[in-house]
Amino acid sequence: MRNAPAIDAATLSTLLNELRLPAIKVLWPDFAERADKEGWPAARFLSVIAEHELAERDRRRIERHLAEARLPPGKTLDSFAFDAVPMVSKAQVMAIAAGDSWLAKGANILLFAAEIDAARQSETNEALASDNHDDTVADNRDTRISSRLSR
Repeated sequence: MRNAPAIDAATLSTLLNELRLPAIKVLWPDFAERADKEGWPAARFLSVIAEHELAERDRRRIERHLAEARLPPGKTLDSFAFDAVPMVSKAQVMAIAAGDSWLAKGANILLFAAEIDAARQSETNEALASDNHDDTVADNRDTRISSRLSR
């Protein structure tokens, strides 16, 4: 077996910078050492570092899109207050989220609800807990509408 030519790490680093391959630049030494020890074919080595580059690009893209969206951190379907927005069906939203056709299309699902102050949330909870919650909710809604119209 002949000895592999010495690799100029600085030149390779510059080339990978020019090619805009930051993940490969970081990962190649460890994977090259592993490939040499385990006798990987060149195609396998190249495939592994290319897969890592793509995964890192996807991670950075998602991170960038989340930052650009300026959505509040930690907001997920699990933390969404479906009871605060009765016209939104939790079952329907969960069914949509469980499917993947919207992902294949590259679509987004965004739910927005106004923050509810503690007094209003307490009023809503009491209304929902009462036996005649339909009447109470309707009365509360009518009262709020009336007060808005009289302003």
